[in-house]
Amino acid sequence: LFDFTLNFKDRPHETLSPGLGAISRVLNLPVASGIPISNIHAVIATHGPSLFSIRNNQFFQEKYKKDNPNSQLIEDLMKNGVKFIACGQAMRFLEIKKEELFPGVKVSLTAQTVLSNYSGQGYVHYDISEE
Repeated sequence: LFDFTLNFKDRPHETLSPGLGAISRVLNLPVASGIPISNIHAVIATHGPSLFSIRNNQFFQEKYKKDNPNSQLIEDLMKNGVKFIACGQAMRFLEIKKEELFPGVKVSLTAQTVLSNYSGQGYVHYDISEE
């Protein structure tokens, strides 16, 4: 369970999100030690500045004239069963619409409900934040 807020809010179009890079490294560790990817059930609760990294290519093309630099990584993560859940409360505050998000991203009322729900199910919590 990744509590994901880390990103470049002012320049998400320039490079891979440092938060998504960190999440990928954490997920690669058990795979490298022999645990099948099918046995890893990851959830990424995306809120705050990290929401800017999961906007779709259409949005990026219209705003920056290029694809989202995170597209391939997001596709790879989703293909391997990783769930992305965006915080609806943060989306409203940051004026991000659901149709601007990468295909397959779910929206929850709040990130806190996602975090408490999955924590209650025994998921290990990783903080991927600005700290």
